This record gives sequence, C-alpha cells and structure tokens, in this order.
Amino acid sequence: MSIFEYAPAPESRAVVDIKESYGLFVNGEFTPGGGASFKTVNPATEEVLAEVAEADAADVDRAVKAARKAHDKVWGPMPGRERAKYLYRIARIIQERSRELAVLESIDNGKPIKESRDVDVPTVAAHFFYYAGWADKLEHSGYGSTPLGVAGQVIPWNFPLLMLAWKIAPALACGNTVVLKPAETTPLTALLFAEICQQADLPPGVVNILTGAGETGRAIVEHPGVDKVAFTGSTEVGKAIARAVASTDKRVTLELGGKAANIVFDDAPMDQAVEGIVNGIFFNQGHVCCAGSRLLVQESVAEEVLERLKRRMGTLRVGDPLDKNTDVGAINSAAQLARIRELSDIGEAEGAERWSAPCDLPSTGYWFAPTLFTGVSQAHRIAREEIFGPVLSMLTFRTPSEAVEKANNTPYGLSAGIWTEKGSRILEVAGQLRAGVVWANTFNKFDPTSPFGGYKESGYGREGGRHGLAAYLKGGQA
Repeated sequence: MSIFEYAPAPESRAVVDIKESYGLFVNGEFTPGGGASFKTVNPATEEVLAEVAEADAADVDRAVKAARKAHDKVWGPMPGRERAKYLYRIARIIQERSRELAVLESIDNGKPIKESRDVDVPTVAAHFFYYAGWADKLEHSGYGSTPLGVAGQVIPWNFPLLMLAWKIAPALACGNTVVLKPAETTPLTALLFAEICQQADLPPGVVNILTGAGETGRAIVEHPGVDKVAFTGSTEVGKAIARAVASTDKRVTLELGGKAANIVFDDAPMDQAVEGIVNGIFFNQGHVCCAGSRLLVQESVAEEVLERLKRRMGTLRVGDPLDKNTDVGAINSAAQLARIRELSDIGEAEGAERWSAPCDLPSTGYWFAPTLFTGVSQAHRIAREEIFGPVLSMLTFRTPSEAVEKANNTPYGLSAGIWTEKGSRILEVAGQLRAGVVWANTFNKFDPTSPFGGYKESGYGREGGRHGLAAYLKGGQA
C-alpha cells in the first residue's frame, strides 16, 4: 500500500462509560426528574446513547432554591481566593479527563475528534484557569465585586462543553451560583461535568445541571428566583427571552445567530486565505454562530480564489467523527440536516450555482457534503439567512467601500474576517464593519482573555475576557 493512501485512525470509545440513563444534577447529587425522559442519539450512526431525564417546573424550582441557598450561605460569602481554588481544581480535572471529554463530545455531538480534542476541551480548561485568576481580583475589574445571585444559563448544541465553560466559569468566579440547561441533543458532556464538580468537592448547589428541551429552558428563564439569564442560541429564541424578562429586573446577555462576511482582497496571501475560508465555514460542520458563511472576494482574484477553494474542498474528509483523519463530521440532528437541505435547495432554485465536494457519505447518520454556491446575490436567501451548516455563499466586490457595504448588509453582526497584506486597509475596513469580532488574516480564533459578542440581531453583552465579568457583577453593564 502506498504511504499516501488513506488508512482510518479511529479513537477508542473505551475511555468513555456512557450510562443507560441519566438523572438531573441538583444540590450536588444526581436525582430523578419529574418530567418525561428523552433519548440522546449519536448523529453519526443514529444509535441511541442514553435515556435522559427531562426537568419539569418543580425540578427547576428545586434547583433554583438549592442555588439560592448555596449562594447566600456558602459561595457568595466565600473569599475570592477560596473560590479560585475550586475553579483551578475543576480546570485541572478537565485536563486530566480531557480524552474522555473529547471522545464523549464527538460521540454525542458529531464533531471530529481532532476538533474536540485539540480545540474544544483545551479551551474549556483555559477558561476555568483564566477566571480562577480573576476570582480574588474582582475589585480591579472595573465592575465591582458583588455577585448578582443565581444565574440561569441555557446553552446550544454546537459547542456543548465550551459554551458551558463560557457561562459557568465567569459566573462562579464572581460568586454567583448556576442553574444550567444543556441542549436536548447534546446533554452528555454537561452531565459528565456535573461528575467533575463532585470530584472537585464543589459545595452542593453551586452548579446545577437540568436537562430538557424548550419548556425546561423557559421555566429557568422565567423563574422569579433567577437574577441573571445568559443564553446562546437562535435569534428567534433570544427575542422571546428578551420579551419574557422585559418586565423584570433580571440581567440578560444574549449571544445569537450570525451571517459573517469573510472578505478577501486582491493582495491577500492566497494559500493562507483559502485555509481561512475553509476553517471559517467548514469547522464544526459549519455549526458555528460566527461562521464565515458569506465569502466576499474582490473581482480581480475571484476566479483564482474559486479554483483554489474547490481544489482544497476536494481534499476534505467527511466521515466518522472518531477518526482522527476526519475533517467534517456529522450534522448534529435530523432536524438541522433538514434545515440545511431546505435552504440549499432554495438557493439552487433561486438561480445560484451549487457545487459540492465529491465524497462518499455514510449510509446511516446525518451527513451533508461541504457545499459552495456561486452566482449569489444579496437578495438570495442563502446570503441572508443563517444556514448553520457546511454551506458557503460566494459574492464579489470591486472596491473596499463596496465590500463594507455588502458585509454590513445583514441583520446580524457577530463576526467578520479580512484578508489583505495592507495593515492600513485592515484598520480602515475593520473600523467600518458592524461586527463584534473582526479577524485579520485568520478566522475562528478564540482565547479566554478576549471578549466575544455581537451587535444587532446577534445579541448583546460580552463573554470572555475582563468584559465577561460585567454580566455577573452588580457594577457591570451587561
């Protein structure tokens, strides 16, 4: 066999012990739920992984009361240096159990193991380390040092463990307690995190994990004992949450949808730009709020970029998420796959030219080949609506001002990318883009020290960095 032929390199599932059924994590213990149960499925195989309890309103009330008691009696009064010790301990346990967490994330979510292993889990640990460092320095944050109380947090399915860390780490560092609901399709790493909280001897009630669907999330958001709501997910649900809490004094942060522009100028480093385009849209199967789903290319280099991009897309490996060679894994659910197919078919019907990378898709599971649309106008739905899948729309522009106009022609404002050799052009264009994060000659780079958030229908408030403390302290603005 030639050394250049493909050979699978699967990661072992043996490092993960998936239970047949899971309860809720309330007040430091796993307990049965009062509602029905639901199944969580491996999207790559459609295999049922476990039966998971669904929290009802009584469970939410029980968890909020446990969180309130823990805040008032233990966690809130605890000196920051002592809270930091728990956060450091959690971070170290995450590192120690990183392989287990990465494999479980890929099984339950469908993302490639090399992403969960090399990106998600290390960044999760880094967030807990970072905010552990803030716990005894809050008086220097600029937002005071008084916690809000009980935080109700609802997270999505695209980065289950990472979104948990983004929410829980700053909340705990500031002295708040937490009631968190993971997405119904990806609850398993949140429940494993509950075990880590037990392993770290975190005081009971400081972190509570309630599994369930939309009604569970609604009960958390609307519970009168919740002081702060943090949500990452769709713009539609974010608007509903904003309406629900409008008549209360609850603090809210919303990180919602996006339709990011990735702008390539004629002097861009082409090989680097193509890699950035691929990473911007096909990372995590395009299940990324800040995915670079709108590619804006200067007309003079459009043909060159298109040729290079198709060649690079043809090398992407689609398949088993546990194979270390896989670049693009499974779509998270049948419902999301149907949404991607629907919008892609509409794009073709509206006159855009569709091209998909040649690849053999598995016969079971939820799969979609990396897809590129050309001949796209700003009127096309694929250029306006968030597809949340491995689908890229390519448009062209002539001048920097036209690029800015097209990039900003969206109700979203979460992120953008710029590719050019000219530093002056980066500064000029970046300053005009209505996006919370603008990357220059890179894309999808995250760090716990850097704030992240959006404008317009992409939400408000910031997560990460010093700014991420504002949402959990009484002196903050978020």
